[in-house]
Amino acid sequence: EKEQEKVRLKKVKRKEDKQKWDDRHWSEKELDEMTERDWRIFREDYNITIKGGKIPEPIRKWKESTIKSEIMEIIEKVGYKDPTPIQRQAIPIGFQNRDIIGVAETGSGKTLAYLIPLIEWIQSLPKMERMEDVDQGPYSIILAPTRELAQQIEEETLKFGQPLGIRTVVVVGGLSREEQGFRLRLGCEIVIATPGRLIDVLENRYLVLNQCTYIVLDEADRMIDMGFEPDVQKILEYMPVTNLKPDNEDAEDESKLLANYYSKKKYRQTVMFTATMPPAVERLARTYLRRPAVVYIGSIGKPVERTEQIVHMMSENDKRKRLVEILSRKVEPPIIIFVNQKKGADVLAKGLEKLGYNACTLHGGKGQEQREFALASLKGGQKDILVATDVVGRGIDIKDVSMVINYDMAKSIEDYTHRIGRTGRAGKTGVAISFLTKDDSPLFYDLKQVIQASPVSTCPPELANHPEAQHKPGTVMMPKKRREEKIFA
Repeated sequence: EKEQEKVRLKKVKRKEDKQKWDDRHWSEKELDEMTERDWRIFREDYNITIKGGKIPEPIRKWKESTIKSEIMEIIEKVGYKDPTPIQRQAIPIGFQNRDIIGVAETGSGKTLAYLIPLIEWIQSLPKMERMEDVDQGPYSIILAPTRELAQQIEEETLKFGQPLGIRTVVVVGGLSREEQGFRLRLGCEIVIATPGRLIDVLENRYLVLNQCTYIVLDEADRMIDMGFEPDVQKILEYMPVTNLKPDNEDAEDESKLLANYYSKKKYRQTVMFTATMPPAVERLARTYLRRPAVVYIGSIGKPVERTEQIVHMMSENDKRKRLVEILSRKVEPPIIIFVNQKKGADVLAKGLEKLGYNACTLHGGKGQEQREFALASLKGGQKDILVATDVVGRGIDIKDVSMVINYDMAKSIEDYTHRIGRTGRAGKTGVAISFLTKDDSPLFYDLKQVIQASPVSTCPPELANHPEAQHKPGTVMMPKKRREEKIFA
């Protein structure tokens, strides 16, 4: 009886485990149903890459975020429907009072990504009502390389600051210094400035930074290109030094940072946004940021720059032979082979096992235990090759994948990008080989664009010159056959 009970319990557990592995896409789930894998897929969908310990989950929708209701009202009023990728990840980090490096192209919505945490942070501080508070200077500074950008940031800041009683002063060249000095003396919570003019007003004592503990460097790479590095360093030296974050794990510990957030002596928070990371920007970050969270936003549809993409045109019957030929070159494992059907995955893996390769499969027909076992055996080195379908090809994180082979080409260019993104991760190089048949022709145009945009790949002439690769499907009108033409007499 005991044995029977054991068998029964085992069956129940297996059934529960199978249900646990939930193949629904994250967009079909409630927030509390999200698993670690869902968050990985979410970040992949929005091309968000993160570095640094203890980084909070991103925002799926505005209404699910912890943003205060009065700021949410402004977001709705201004008409921002969905957060941009940089906003999704940078806002939750900003709320932790954590230093941030955001690497994103201009036009990615980064202004709002630092403004929302900054405004909530100012709201947690005492109101500047007495003259002696005003004399201590602003609570925060936003540095921008050009007057135009500073004025753009001011526009955005006024949308959020004005309704909440937060005052902003712009300090840039080309406007009267006396006028700016007068406005600064009246008091403000935020100063938006270009480095040269800010140094000018600091040296002429129009402004002090005695209570400034939040600094944003917007377009840091451009500031450095324009020769502002010494000015930026000088400004950072003007700020109080008694409230620097500890340069240890406490600087990324949410509970300790939040305890400080609600105390009187707040740590300095430094936020840096840049489109590129040249050595001078890295040097600045190393000197002034403490254990920053790094958020990198890739441009949609752009596969990893370090992955060499190779394509072979062939018939369906030649695929197996070509695959064996590639594997016989003694490629360093682990290798991932993508197919489009569950059955195809099992058949291919069995065929490879017969040829002496250590292969395992991963697809939607597998239960939780089987999937985890397959992943563990690949990560642990017992298996060298994983044959997978798209449903699980995303959100799995396997280190050092040397090669991805698209045995069956992906059905969309986005899926192709996600597949080849399994290799060439974390600064390493990788190779992605795709087998193309005539059935894949709807993707030829997009594929050609992606390969030509990659600095390490060459588009073969048979794809580059293929008639289907010359225009996007559906954009060229086919001439009507004569008998299909209607004649209106």
